Amino acid sequence: MTEAEAKPDPLVAVVEDDAAIAEGLALNLNLQGYRSTVVGDGETAYQIIKDDRPDLVLLDITLPKQSGIWVLERLREEGNQVPVIVLSARQNEFDKVAALRLGADDYVTKPFALAELLARVNAVLRRAQLRNAPTEPRLPSPSAQPDAVLRFGAVVVDLGTRTVTRSGQAVRLTHLEFELLAFFCHHARRVYSREELLHEVWGVRHAGQARTVDNFMAQLRAKLEEDPDRPQHLLTVRGSGYRFLPESS
Repeated sequence: MTEAEAKPDPLVAVVEDDAAIAEGLALNLNLQGYRSTVVGDGETAYQIIKDDRPDLVLLDITLPKQSGIWVLERLREEGNQVPVIVLSARQNEFDKVAALRLGADDYVTKPFALAELLARVNAVLRRAQLRNAPTEPRLPSPSAQPDAVLRFGAVVVDLGTRTVTRSGQAVRLTHLEFELLAFFCHHARRVYSREELLHEVWGVRHAGQARTVDNFMAQLRAKLEEDPDRPQHLLTVRGSGYRFLPESS
């Protein structure tokens, strides 16, 4: 039996209390070659995610019994890093920030285009596979070593160990927050549009929801900038996008 035959298709848990939406998503996921399971409330979803260990979760915020935020918080507290795309009809910025702060991989507001959501599912699963793939141990070349650690302001970023400190204190970043920061570390000073960042960091090849980038930038500033309202390193270039300056602007 080949490796492709032995490995099952990715399992996506659809956590949604609207049966029509849930079944429609499950059907389209199946047509794309994924396996799917549908859950209608937060408590049951939490247990099923722990027991069945899906490859990805589509998680609505407004659920019976327990909210999607509650489910996400419990999973991350236990160290469960299953990829999660949060779905919500709410326009409240607080919900988006809360979900991203707890470690959601993406946030999509209803109503959404099905093609866009499926593209995001594919991108998140691809990132997870790359993150979990075994790699050959390698010794860094001497020329690469100086770039392994970057300092700006009171922040130290170790790209090799994926750790960040600020004024000597550890800073906890989600996987995607670190990916965005690492991208900027490798591409300092150049201006990147939201669309370019979505492509390079999220793996999405179309504009989608540019606010996703804005929310992640706000989170990085809150954690790394001395004054998030007047950032010195993670800068907005009006009308163009974002730029990272290791030195103070």
